[in-house]
Amino acid sequence: MVHGGSATTAALPEDGSGVATRPAAGAEREDGVAVPAPARRGAARGDLEQVFRASYPRVVGVAARVLGSGDEAQDVAQEVFIAFARCSVPAAQAEGWLCVAAAHTALNHLRADRRRVSREHASGDSTTPASSLAAPDVAEAVVTLDERRRVRAALARLPHKQAVALVLRHSGLSYAEVADALDLAPGSIGTTVRRAESALREEMNRHASSD
Repeated sequence: MVHGGSATTAALPEDGSGVATRPAAGAEREDGVAVPAPARRGAARGDLEQVFRASYPRVVGVAARVLGSGDEAQDVAQEVFIAFARCSVPAAQAEGWLCVAAAHTALNHLRADRRRVSREHASGDSTTPASSLAAPDVAEAVVTLDERRRVRAALARLPHKQAVALVLRHSGLSYAEVADALDLAPGSIGTTVRRAESALREEMNRHASSD
């Protein structure tokens, strides 16, 4: 978030930790764990359930970091695991692949939402209720929410590789894990993330000055 032209190093909003891992749409339950429905429809992968159990929380966390919504993040996770069920990525490389896919998919959702909101603003369909500023504590919550939206809007404008690297790093992946997931040299990740953070700050400042 930006305050007076500067941003914290934790550039992205929190991912809403504590997001419940409810079954995604079309999922079935086995031993209390939600498994993507394609696994029950003859999908070729025999390792899907194991990978799902191990990686689902992190995949949801990556998507939630981008979207700020637990429900949307779980929908993204469902899309990603369906895609995984149909691909040939080895189980040993699954988590990195899934995290990158979650970041890509969530960013695509974010950009689609941004275009939709822009159309609504252009048509005059989007308004902020005056009652939302009725009390100081409510006003503070609205400001916080607005800043998170600004961060996500700026994130959606970054080059895709920078945005994905930033999301993965701020979702708790180590430099080594980010490097492995993006097939980059480990020594380059720190520079990539710093440049992405700088680009995010510039995007936020640029649009703040034009408001």
